[in-house]
Amino acid sequence: MKKISILGATGSIGTQALSVIASNPGLYEVLALSAYSNADLLIEQSLQFMPVMAVICDEDKYQAVKSALAHTNIRVLAGIDALCEAASLPDADLVLTALVGAVGLKPTIAAIEAGKDIALANKETLVVAGDLVTRLAKKHGVKIIPVDSEHSAIFQCLVGEADNPVEKIYLTASGGPFRGKDRNFLSGVTKNEALKHPNWVMGAKITIDSASLMNKGLEVIEAKWLFDLEADQIDVIVHPQSIIHSLVQFNDGSMKAQMGLPDMKLPIHYAFAYPHRISSDFKRFNFMDYPELTFSQADGGTFRNLDLAYRALRKGGNMACIVNAANEVVVHAFLQDQIGFLQMSDVIEACMEGVDFIAEPTLNNYLETDQHTRIFANQLVTK
Repeated sequence: MKKISILGATGSIGTQALSVIASNPGLYEVLALSAYSNADLLIEQSLQFMPVMAVICDEDKYQAVKSALAHTNIRVLAGIDALCEAASLPDADLVLTALVGAVGLKPTIAAIEAGKDIALANKETLVVAGDLVTRLAKKHGVKIIPVDSEHSAIFQCLVGEADNPVEKIYLTASGGPFRGKDRNFLSGVTKNEALKHPNWVMGAKITIDSASLMNKGLEVIEAKWLFDLEADQIDVIVHPQSIIHSLVQFNDGSMKAQMGLPDMKLPIHYAFAYPHRISSDFKRFNFMDYPELTFSQADGGTFRNLDLAYRALRKGGNMACIVNAANEVVVHAFLQDQIGFLQMSDVIEACMEGVDFIAEPTLNNYLETDQHTRIFANQLVTK
């Protein structure tokens, strides 16, 4: 039985992960659960799965969780620092990091330093500090198994190919709700329109990132660190049906793709069972339901966030950290109707130009960059 800690249990990935666990009794045990502020769902999940530890990051909700679980043996903690303890429990075999944003960095590092394999659904960890995180994983002999559908696809295509050089990878993008639209159209879109993703059911932040193509930009940066690639080896191609989740092209010209219906439970299931494949009752893909699979070039000129992410990747240092922090601020501002859709890219670019660049950052440099960028970005949003 594999013992799993789930950081971000009440979000989209976390709830689907618990569904996978519930569907495979006897294979997995939930060791720890965490939530940011959804105390009611955390309580419900804790009573169902009876973990050793439950963490509520919002300290104002601590007493409610503590009282609701007082009749159990579940240890209840609160605060961001408690995430690091949940991430490094000695008995854990695997830690699923499904937190949203840069908050995932410190607990992921704590899990790695404790020697825990990581099922990574928090791409921001590698975007913010990919060099540091991957060096630590190598040092501690820790496997990082990606859960994002695109990176899971690349990971699966590379199984058995350790000695075969990769020429290029293609990350597929659905194009989001505004595929094919021009900047004039985008200037007037609303958050409700941006939140209507055509294929995937996700949290609000990642859905907005998908609409702006920033999600794909962050995935490009994440892929660099996961698979030890250069920017020119990573391409993005729009595939509206979301059936081919990504592709690998080898140096002989042959290509491998991983395909399946757009359902996040499949990459979660794969990450939990790795290196094995365990039977599932997930709906099967039928070619007759998709007689045409189409592709087009991603439009980085219209959706500037993708080009900004590539620029950050090529610059290196703390630039991707700046991009990520600025993006988290502008997505929140857009969801609060404080700025327009296109203004998100403007603020991110201004932060790239206005926040101090550090070529070889330490962990403290990354954390300070994240904080300074958020202050700077918020000032720009207010103006």
